[in-house]
Amino acid sequence: MKSKRHEKILEIIKEKDIETQEELAEELKKSGFDVTQATVSRDIKNLKLLKMQSVAGKYKYVVPTKESSNINDKLANILTNAVVHVENVDKMVVVKTFTGGASAAAEAIDSLGFEDIAGTVAGDNTIFILVRSLEGAEDLVTSIQSRINE
Repeated sequence: MKSKRHEKILEIIKEKDIETQEELAEELKKSGFDVTQATVSRDIKNLKLLKMQSVAGKYKYVVPTKESSNINDKLANILTNAVVHVENVDKMVVVKTFTGGASAAAEAIDSLGFEDIAGTVAGDNTIFILVRSLEGAEDLVTSIQSRINE
């Protein structure tokens, strides 16, 4: 069922500019799939879909291309250059960045694809990441530290 749903998601985003997970869930429901927003969120992550700006200036989901891998390289570079300090406090990871760098660094962290991340919130120079397990939080800190110390 999941693979059929994934095929349908790819078909939908090729045919329509889908801006939100809710829009995608609605389109899937119209096609006979009984899905929740959480399921759609996991599918987007599994398919590694990206949000890119359309010609109309709105954001839409797209399938990654070689060009998008360049985006991931740039995000990793931002992470390397923006992060000043990272630590975990229980299952919460706190990342300090240069002023104005938190949002871009959070996007870079999200692009790392850690399954254990429950959510990421970025301010101006601080990112809070809620991780589902203490081990996952420690792994995330290690991963970020290895990238900023290169």
